[in-house]
Amino acid sequence: MPKRPRRVVTGHDARGRSVVLMDGESPYSFFLEKAGGLQLTELWETRSSPADNSGAKDAAGHERRIEPVDSGTVFRIIEYPPDSVRLATIDPESFYSAMGAQAAEKAERRHPGMHRTHTLDYCVVLSGEIYAMLDEGEVLLRAGDCLVQRGTRHAWSNRTEKPCVIAFVLVAAKPLP
Repeated sequence: MPKRPRRVVTGHDARGRSVVLMDGESPYSFFLEKAGGLQLTELWETRSSPADNSGAKDAAGHERRIEPVDSGTVFRIIEYPPDSVRLATIDPESFYSAMGAQAAEKAERRHPGMHRTHTLDYCVVLSGEIYAMLDEGEVLLRAGDCLVQRGTRHAWSNRTEKPCVIAFVLVAAKPLP
């Protein structure tokens, strides 16, 4: 992303009063070459539900993975380059297994990025446009559109020549059969 998003995190001081704990770019931004050049910025995570709002530790500093830990959540922003760039370097077998997700079998892929996670994902397109591809069909999403992805096998296909930026909240979910 040319400009990483500003992240403001609130918390409590020693007297229990609300304060800003962090204000600025997240230091957890990664270029994922094996994912076809995605730019991923981790904003926050929780490791349980209900979430623990105590302490002042930066919860975005965790090992790189797609899914949240245990019954937690992950909040991130991903910039998807155009498929004309991304498809030249994407390596589904290597990337998805290293990130703890399941790449779709080659014979079942409609796109090299086809994968599945054990999550419920809230997705908001911030800029650009992108196709959400499923086993059956696809839907074009533009800036302002929202998608609720419920553990389905899916891929993201940016068929324009401009990046697409999406905000995601992944919530741990029970694995589907």
